[in-house]
Amino acid sequence: MHHIYQHFRAEEKEFIDQVLSWRQFVEDSYTGKLTDFLDPRQVFIVQSVIGKHEEIKVKIFGGTEKAERKRAWIHPDYLKPSIADFQLTLLEVQYPSKFVRIEHRDVLGSLMSLGLKREKFGDILFHHDRIQFFICKEMQEYLYLHLNRIGNVKVALIEKQLEEAIITTDNWETFTVTASSLRLDVLLAAICRISRQKAAAMIQQTQVKVNWHLVEQPAFECREADIISARGFGRGKIVKIDGRTKKDKWRLTIGKLK
Repeated sequence: MHHIYQHFRAEEKEFIDQVLSWRQFVEDSYTGKLTDFLDPRQVFIVQSVIGKHEEIKVKIFGGTEKAERKRAWIHPDYLKPSIADFQLTLLEVQYPSKFVRIEHRDVLGSLMSLGLKREKFGDILFHHDRIQFFICKEMQEYLYLHLNRIGNVKVALIEKQLEEAIITTDNWETFTVTASSLRLDVLLAAICRISRQKAAAMIQQTQVKVNWHLVEQPAFECREADIISARGFGRGKIVKIDGRTKKDKWRLTIGKLK
């Protein structure tokens, strides 16, 4: 069992143990296990831990194929998942859009202020003055009762069909880099095309997050599927670690959100 942990960070052990317990539950109960919304790194861990298990499979879905945050349905091989198994609800925000502006952070802040854990709701979608977000179905009535304002703006929530979801237009540019190490400062410099010294300073000045968590150590070791965001530079991700070059450098496929 310990060989699983060596492929991940020490601080991820607790989540790995949880994934292992989900797998064991499915094996013992012969039924499926639905998770809350997971971030991309957690999705990567779930898929890696479940792996190519012959009897236990995992299906991932977050409301749309391009969803960033997704739920996992871990199930015996003989159970075939459907969209309904993911227990998702898509809500659209109605508000006086001609007179006020609501931003992503306003929606996120209002949901969190209601005591919702981040894993209970998925992507927040914007297109011009339209706003939608995905939630775990069991939270629907709670939000109908309690989410009547976003910031200072009075709002109403309308349920939509999943196929009515706003199509996001996130566009990732991918490119290959070679790096002397997998340190955060080295890879941040490659992603943002800045000097390593500036990357290190940004990290130490609490301007950089990895997988939505603040990291202040330039020597922090990055892994495949990590999402790296830097204030003022947007978001990048390690799409794939392709191995070593003849000069013993790391070759990586990097994504940069345009």
